Amino acid sequence: MKRKTGIFLIIGVLVLILLTGCGTGTEETASEDSKEADKLQIGLSFDSFVIERWLRDRDMFVSTAQGLGAEVNVQVAGGVVDEQISQIEYFIQKKMDVIVIIPIDGDALYDVVKEAKSKGIYVICYDRITPNVDLYITIDNEMVGTLMGESLIKACPDGGNIFAIYGSPTDKNVEEVEKGFKEALKDSNLDIVYSGYCDNWLAELAATHVNKGLEVTDDVVGVMCGNDDLASQAVKVLSENRLAGQVAVVAQDADLAACQRIVEGTQTMTVYKPIEQEASTAAELAVRLGNGEDISKEENGISVNETFNDGSNEIPYYKITPVAVTAENLDEVIIDGGFHTREDVYLNVK
Repeated sequence: MKRKTGIFLIIGVLVLILLTGCGTGTEETASEDSKEADKLQIGLSFDSFVIERWLRDRDMFVSTAQGLGAEVNVQVAGGVVDEQISQIEYFIQKKMDVIVIIPIDGDALYDVVKEAKSKGIYVICYDRITPNVDLYITIDNEMVGTLMGESLIKACPDGGNIFAIYGSPTDKNVEEVEKGFKEALKDSNLDIVYSGYCDNWLAELAATHVNKGLEVTDDVVGVMCGNDDLASQAVKVLSENRLAGQVAVVAQDADLAACQRIVEGTQTMTVYKPIEQEASTAAELAVRLGNGEDISKEENGISVNETFNDGSNEIPYYKITPVAVTAENLDEVIIDGGFHTREDVYLNVK
């Protein structure tokens, strides 16, 4: 009996220790959850990651926001508007403080944005516009188009026929780029003989458009592409027709493949958009808005004092200046700036 009593006593002590340990663990977990709940919550909804640059934008935005004490929930819609609407509704249900959107179709998001704002959630449009938001931050898209036009004029001094392959027609930025591009060509001898749009920024459609353009005429001196991904397919078709390197190709985003094509001689220019600056600035402004601060007041060199007409309202607007990159300044802007490494850019060039 004494032996059994001793065993039961030992078991009882062990159970008590285990229960005590579990209790302590629960308190620590609850404390950690409480700390997380106290952090500013930001929902970040991406169109897709098809375009190379978006991964850079995501990483810089998240790291900057976290450094400022916020938590970021990243969702990717895969180019499907209904999916993006569902993700924003999810952010609303989760009671996010701020929602940042890279919209697929800005107009299609009007109702869900209105719902978010009615719940007291700040809404920021990143890189592309959606009506009735609290802030629009982007690269100066009209200047992007202007730089493309000016580069084609410089590359084709005697004028000639050109193709214009624009991005997605639901992307409001495309309108701005097209406006700047056509404005730049007004007093030139370049003639747009074929133009087309690429739904959802599908690069394969660029190849189709260039082929259709070549059916109109193969006497072409330049091709304007909505971004570097579209340019990759345009150059492919030009190469198949033994025109690569003879026809000037301009685009935007400074993707690695585009920079490689520039040093190889098959692409003339890409527009470098300081996306890390754009992403970090957006994160800082998102945190400031979420904390109820006045973003028109300068802090860390950043203040929002311009407005953009979204079709019905003037909304706070912050724009960043793009840079035209050619073979002449690629090393300085792209390599010295740390955007891509020399080894990667010159991978295919001796």
